[in-house]
Amino acid sequence: MFKPLSLFVGLRYTAAKRGNHFISFISLVSMLGLMLGVAALILVLSVMNGFDRELKQRILGMVPHATLSAYGDELKDWPSLAAEIEATPGLQGVAPYIQAQGMLTHAGRVQGVMVNGVDPDYEDRVSIIGQHMNAGQLADLKAGEYRIVLGELLARYLGASIGDKVTLVLPEASVSVAGITPRLKRFVVSGIFSVGAQLDANLAYINIEDAARLKRMTPGSVDGIQLHFDDLFQAPSLVRELAGSQSRLLSASDWTRTHGNLFQAIQLEKRMIGLLLFLIVFVAAFNIVSTLVMVVTDKRADIAILRTMGATPSIILRVFVVQGVVIGVIGTLLGTLLGIILALSVTDIVAWIEQSFGIQFLSADVYFISYLPSQLQWPDVFLITSTALGISFLATIYPAWRASRTQPAEALRYE
Repeated sequence: MFKPLSLFVGLRYTAAKRGNHFISFISLVSMLGLMLGVAALILVLSVMNGFDRELKQRILGMVPHATLSAYGDELKDWPSLAAEIEATPGLQGVAPYIQAQGMLTHAGRVQGVMVNGVDPDYEDRVSIIGQHMNAGQLADLKAGEYRIVLGELLARYLGASIGDKVTLVLPEASVSVAGITPRLKRFVVSGIFSVGAQLDANLAYINIEDAARLKRMTPGSVDGIQLHFDDLFQAPSLVRELAGSQSRLLSASDWTRTHGNLFQAIQLEKRMIGLLLFLIVFVAAFNIVSTLVMVVTDKRADIAILRTMGATPSIILRVFVVQGVVIGVIGTLLGTLLGIILALSVTDIVAWIEQSFGIQFLSADVYFISYLPSQLQWPDVFLITSTALGISFLATIYPAWRASRTQPAEALRYE
């Protein structure tokens, strides 16, 4: 593409020496601007990919992909329903559940909580909680022993640890000789889990039979069954198909109703932030235009001499394309390298800063995770790098064309 003369002269102009320090400085600024733009784009998109991954793996790993329940009633004979649908293609697991909202009290502290009644033998099929137990295990939730597993933040707020007794208060009244009293039951803390998400602050697990007794449900009945699919994005359509294929009337729900807005917000933010950061790359590329225009103006006499020595306009054009491409390639490659390094280490860097200075950038009380995730995706790196190189090349065309149009007699008239 570039002949030896064009390549040699173009490289010499890129590294101007005597009397051209200002132009060299502008070239360096253009290169650094492109480098920082590419690095920032790779880093930020990797962080957004990290949030996306954590939402899928942690948040959606703790909540069911979909649920099937009876309309306005208890779901009876759930094992037969589970047996009918467990062979469905794409379905990984099925587990029963009973859900209740209430308050936990301990040592004078009160906290609202979502209580999940689960069967320890089935729960691992639909949830990742078993992989995130800090103390105890889900199998400790035995029927009739009224044990409870708390999220780490919930246990910390209540000041409860393994072996402590906490009181669960349900918003349902019981009528007795003493009058109307709230329904409450004391549980023993048998486990603590941590997924590094907001769920740690408001979620607890008890045995499904204990939950049925608390809610005074018919023995063997549950609120519904949880479903876990191979592809969570197919969950909405698959669960509707399953509900429609049953002889009994069932209500279907899926994760998009509970966490769909959060996922869509992350996707929208990723696109918008990517677009805004691409503008930084465009600005850096336009710096290449200004740099080359200044070089063309400064080198008019040199261009005229080359033309009188027989250089054709195409040779002059390639000379300045070489200079712009060198700036673009070096800036893009350095930015790509810096962006990859930062994307792979930003989680550890932020954790070190938080530990060293005693600050927390992401609080689980506010955000759905408590640390800064990052996931480098090579297709993103390729797209960013190729786009930056393409923009850099396009930015060289006009100044190079302008240089090729220089007339020797006019350029040498005042020399």
